Amino acid sequence: MKLFKLNAEVREDLGKGASRRLRRTNDFVPAIIYGADQAPTPVMIDKPSLYKAVDDEAFYSSIITLNVAGKTEKVVIRDLQRHPFKPLLTHVDFLRIDPTHKLTMNVPLHITGQEACVGVKDQDGVLHVLATDVEISCLPEALPEYLELDVSKLEVGHTLHLSDIALPEGAESVALSHGADHDTAVVNVTRPNISADAEDAAEGEEAPAAE
Repeated sequence: MKLFKLNAEVREDLGKGASRRLRRTNDFVPAIIYGADQAPTPVMIDKPSLYKAVDDEAFYSSIITLNVAGKTEKVVIRDLQRHPFKPLLTHVDFLRIDPTHKLTMNVPLHITGQEACVGVKDQDGVLHVLATDVEISCLPEALPEYLELDVSKLEVGHTLHLSDIALPEGAESVALSHGADHDTAVVNVTRPNISADAEDAAEGEEAPAAE
């Protein structure tokens, strides 16, 4: 798993006006750290390192080390707020982690074997990816950077579900913990749609010539 480290400073000047002033400096992004039965800590995150980190998919499902005034905090992202129309981050919520308590996180799902997929390569089917992440529950030490699902043997008319995804030891699917009826489809292969005009044309070609 990738290691993410960010530098932060404690915020003394609070409130919406203070946050706006902080963002205008272009050096920091306002944030807060909460959880683990501790008081919330308003902080400001070094902007260049934060912007670099958020471009990495793994950042959103990784344990992050925050260096706050010489003290380290282990956290995960809980919310990332963006400006409604500008490419700017406006606020970040970090959740402290407790190594003895399970986390609930959305982990990216990587679909592998697409080029070799039987249903697409040999049966002229169309592959449909129905989920891009999976919500799991696990201890922090078991948190994966991403999950994988191989579709190379998937045939036309077949579907893979949440239960087909291999999870790390100690991790469980939040959806499946509610019962088998929550075993939703993740990826399938279907036959391509044929338009009515194409079907009529095909039927015309197959019809015997009138005598």
